[in-house]
Amino acid sequence: MPGGHPHHRGGPLSKPRENIRAWGIQKVGEPKEKQTGFLRLYVKGVFTGFRRSKVDQHENVALLRLENVNCKEDTVFYYGKKVAYVYRVNKKNKEGSKFRVIWGKVDRAHGSSGTVRARFAKNLPPAAMGQRVRVMLYPSSV
Repeated sequence: MPGGHPHHRGGPLSKPRENIRAWGIQKVGEPKEKQTGFLRLYVKGVFTGFRRSKVDQHENVALLRLENVNCKEDTVFYYGKKVAYVYRVNKKNKEGSKFRVIWGKVDRAHGSSGTVRARFAKNLPPAAMGQRVRVMLYPSSV
């Protein structure tokens, strides 16, 4: 069977060729998209859970999965970078904002698949699991 097992969805090569823009490849003769003035100074990540073993869980260490980081060697760049978990509340603070932030810092790698450990000023709430975090591109060591 060309796509492998019928229950498997297949890889990116089994998708139709008209989806080539999703791969970040530009067709010849296509005009370049206009770049807006906004530049993102953070990398998207997902809070996947706390560091744990079979019976213990360490709530002071959060595990983060970062965008386009797929191996342990790629995580070294993010060591020491600040992490922000931004969440919304109903009551405005004295500045008038309904958003609050818990700040943390990337500590080290976790495993060999590009996951990192981070420590936050206050432990992240369990409701934040699966939610977005922002890994700032500062402080820079480059």
